[in-house]
Amino acid sequence: MPTGVQAAQGVSAAAPSPPRRVFVLGATGTIGRATVRALLRHGHRVTCLVRPRAGPNGALARADVERLLAGATVRFGDPLDPASLRRDGFGVDRFDAWVSCLASRTGVPADAWAVDHRAHVDALAAAKDAGVTQAVLLSAICVQKPLLAFQHAKLAFERELAASGLGWSIVRPTAFFKSLSGQVARVRNGKPFLVFGDGRLTACKPISDADLADYLAGCLDDPARRDRVLPIGGPGPAITPREQGERLFELLGRAPRFRQVPVALLDAIAAGLGAAGRVVPGLAAKAELARIGRYYATESMLVLDAASGRYDADATPSWGRETLFDHYAALLRGEAVDERGEHAVF
Repeated sequence: MPTGVQAAQGVSAAAPSPPRRVFVLGATGTIGRATVRALLRHGHRVTCLVRPRAGPNGALARADVERLLAGATVRFGDPLDPASLRRDGFGVDRFDAWVSCLASRTGVPADAWAVDHRAHVDALAAAKDAGVTQAVLLSAICVQKPLLAFQHAKLAFERELAASGLGWSIVRPTAFFKSLSGQVARVRNGKPFLVFGDGRLTACKPISDADLADYLAGCLDDPARRDRVLPIGGPGPAITPREQGERLFELLGRAPRFRQVPVALLDAIAAGLGAAGRVVPGLAAKAELARIGRYYATESMLVLDAASGRYDADATPSWGRETLFDHYAALLRGEAVDERGEHAVF
């Protein structure tokens, strides 16, 4: 397990280092795009390897990708193909650093081990052969308590990266705005805010794509973030789902209305699909998705105190300027949109 967990507070950044040649995987996701923009702002020369049809369900054509990643060099290939990684990616230039925002879309076992582990192992080998000396990996804070396939896959690669001999930074963000914005439309349309249990089972410090991207890019400049596991959340105190709902109703000028969903219902769904999956293989993936939903309904996205087994909001670092409630307000004004994909809970 990687050691050297570091905290970070505030929004100050290390002094910029000389511009470097940075190779990026996972550039077409919302966090990947924001990270490319942040790297470019830091003055780095950025190259991205992207599938010819990228994004959810291949919705992004080449022209879309080049527009979204303006300012970066875009190479088209397959990040899951070791030969393409070398031929179309690391082999096109000399690179100083590698940044990965690549992640499995669903988290089901086959997808997780193919993307969160195998593709990263192949990219690490290609990066080392290409002379890369520094790597920044976007991971997830939920790997602290691994119960799911994608968590084990991410941890397995984290260990390989930490032992690789490269300078490394493993960034574990708490919760993304897009993961927590799925009920804005339903509440605006007059429906109640759904919570598991009483809505106080969990808490998190959500971080925006832009603030997380700024933090990721800063890992190339800040020696204090080198060879560290870096949990990171957004600004302000930790918030529960019930507090999220209360603030959303306040922004709408309405009295709060909640509907409580028993956690036992998630248990029953996961158990039923798990049993059925032993007979109908196609249902096994749905069972894992149910387990993922149950995990996020019952586990806080905060730093886990290993000694006590409790989540610790005070030990969870804060970074950035934008709060989830700023984002809710922007969504309600029509000034922001979410591309949630598989990040939707409701």
